[in-house]
Order: sequence, then structure tokens, then C-alpha cells
Amino acid sequence: MKSHYQILVIGGGTGGIMTASRMLQLNGALDIGIIEPSDKHYYQPAWTLVGAGTYDYKKTERPMASVMPEKADWIKDYATEFDPDNNRVITKTHGPVTYDYLVVSPGLVMKPELIEGLPEAMDKGVVCSNYTDPIHTWKVLKNFKGGNAVFTQPTTPIKCGGAPQKIAYLAADFIRKHGLAKKSNVIFATPGTTIFGVPQIKKTLDKVIDRYGMIFKPFYAPVKIDAEKQIITFKYTKPDTKSYDVEAGNVIGERNTGPLTVEMPFDMLHLAPPQGPPDFVSKSPLANQDGWLDVDKHTLQHKKYPNVFGLGDVAGLPTAKTGAAIRKQAPVVIDNIFKLMKENHIGKKSYNGYSSCPLVTAYGKMVLAEFDYDNNFTPDPKLKQMLVFDSSKEHWRLWMLKKYGLPYLYWNKMMKGKDV
Repeated sequence: MKSHYQILVIGGGTGGIMTASRMLQLNGALDIGIIEPSDKHYYQPAWTLVGAGTYDYKKTERPMASVMPEKADWIKDYATEFDPDNNRVITKTHGPVTYDYLVVSPGLVMKPELIEGLPEAMDKGVVCSNYTDPIHTWKVLKNFKGGNAVFTQPTTPIKCGGAPQKIAYLAADFIRKHGLAKKSNVIFATPGTTIFGVPQIKKTLDKVIDRYGMIFKPFYAPVKIDAEKQIITFKYTKPDTKSYDVEAGNVIGERNTGPLTVEMPFDMLHLAPPQGPPDFVSKSPLANQDGWLDVDKHTLQHKKYPNVFGLGDVAGLPTAKTGAAIRKQAPVVIDNIFKLMKENHIGKKSYNGYSSCPLVTAYGKMVLAEFDYDNNFTPDPKLKQMLVFDSSKEHWRLWMLKKYGLPYLYWNKMMKGKDV
């Protein structure tokens, strides 16, 4: 095993594989090593559909060896420590590996311990999460017979910020189709202030919520889960609020347990677990004050170490953490590294915060939220070729894109370093 690489990539997820594959497409003579311990690579965007019983989980999984670029060295190991002053990464079993340029893209990790009772409740009984076990989510949804179906998300950043509400819409559609709507309450409780930050998308989603008769609860941060009693506790987080009183005898059985705390019973609970950067990143010299990789939001170059770049979920960027974001980030990282190698300065390409959230709103319907750092709606002009002229509205063609088009592009274009 070599101990030095021209370009060292941390992570065999979307960011790491796409970047390394594209670099080798452009220059097959590059010396690239990829540190990744996992045997399998997952297409996680389809897990929403798996959780709703409309996609085969096995199709989301492929051997890591099948996506590794042939010309790159796969270092099957864990990165445990960064030593950027000496251009070194320490690995668990292979020892130190040095580099000329470093690309950091290990993703994020689940931190269920940040909500009391969640580690014990996770993926058991009627508590489920598409983030960890979408097959269990489908089992819970299939077995739901009425009552409170509660969907929520944490106060931490999460991958694909729209995922917790996508499964809520699909569940609401499932409940309606199975004649359970009259004896069910579908509740979406979020620490956020609004259903979506892009005005055009919010307008559509407000109509979707109304159509299903869903109960939307903003400023609700989950703090505790009692799986045995099937009760979730929320803290009401609206700024400058000293007390929050729920209506006595309300339809969902909420009750106050303190000036700003509310208990809510559930018969199904789906949540995104709290998430955060891996420890080897958050405790390293490469992290910002919140533990995320400290890169410039436009160049994706590290703010202190010019030969270090980062992309994907681990990057401390003020935009949604999605695969679509990575698709726009990778070309910027690649251009900057190539320019540094040839001309000793970074290129002029700039990442504008583009991200995309395919918001499935029913079986057979989807809205495509594409936006930048300023929450401007930025639809891809290519959508017109699909006869989708306003992607802020629900469309069956967008559902087909989500279910068939995007997985194909992922495996056959993005993972192979081809232009998308």
C-alpha cells in the first residue's frame, strides 16, 4: 500500500466518488487514493420511496467496488485524524497517508443520542426513520390502523432537509387511499418557521397540506421520546416566547408539561435523527466552530489550508445537504485543484449554493425545489425538454424523474464522472 498520493480523497460517498471519477475522466494519469471503509454504496435519495413501499431497497445498494474508479487506489480503511500542517491523514490500520491535495467528503453521521430516548426507540415498534431503516418505515406504515401519525425532524442540520416531509405526504396519501383519513391525524412538527424557505415551493406545499388535512406545527423541536408510552415531547422554540399553551381537549391529545414543553401521543412516529459531522472532522484543525468542515462557500477551498477542499454533507455551507448540491460542487473543486496544480492559483468557478429537493407530494406526484444561497427559485432549463414548465407545481413527470430518471443518472453518469 502506498503512503503518498497526489490527490487523497476522504469518503466513498457521492462527493468522493463523483470528484475522483471526474478527475480521472479528465486526466487518467492522476495519482488518486480514496479512503473508504464501507463495502457498500447506497443511493439514499430513493429511501423515501422505499419507506412508502414503492421502490425496492435492494436497488439502492451496490458493492463499493463497483463504483470505485478503476484508476484510483481504494484504501479500505477509516480516516481517524487530520494533520494538515504536515499534509497527512492518519488511518486506523494503514497508518499515515500523505498528499499534495486533499478532498474531504466523508458525509455526516447520525446522532440519535441528542434526543432523550431515541437510541432505545430507533427503528423499533412504531418508531421509524427513512434515514436509518426505510424497510421498517414501510412496515410501520402498512400496519397503521389510525390515530396520530407524527412526522418530525431535529434542530441539527440534516441531509436532504425535505425528506422528513416527503414521507409525511406519502403517508397521508396512503392513509387516504386506505380509507383511514377520518380516524387519523397526520402531523408534521418541525423546529422550523415555515414548511419551505422558497416562496414558490411554499405556496404549493401549503395547498398539499390543506388537501390532506394535515396538522402543521412550526417551532416544535423534539427533545424526548417515550417509546413504551408512545409519547413524544417537544420544546416550543419560537423566539421571545415565554409560554406556549395548547388547547385543552385538542384533537391530537397534546398537553403542556411546562411553559414551553408539549407532550404528543403517537401511533406512528417518523423522524430524521439528529445529525452531525464525524468526530474525526469535528475534532480536527479543519473544523469550524460548529464542527463542520471550514471551507469557503463559493470556492470550497479550506479557509486556512489552501491545498484542502471539501464538498458534500460534511461541508459547513449555508445550503441544503443533497446529492444535487454535490453535482454542482464537484466541478468547482475539480477546477480549483487542476488550476492549483498547473498555475498555482485557484480557478474562477464559483458555487452559488445550488441545491435541489425533489419533494414527493403523493404517489405519482412531485415538486422540484431548486434554489441557491439566497433561496431564489432556480429551475433547470432542461426540465422544459420533459414538458415540465413550472417545477414548483406538482407533476407526474417529475415523479417519473425521481423514481426512474435520477437513479439512472446517478449510477451511470455521476458515479462514472460523466457530465450530467
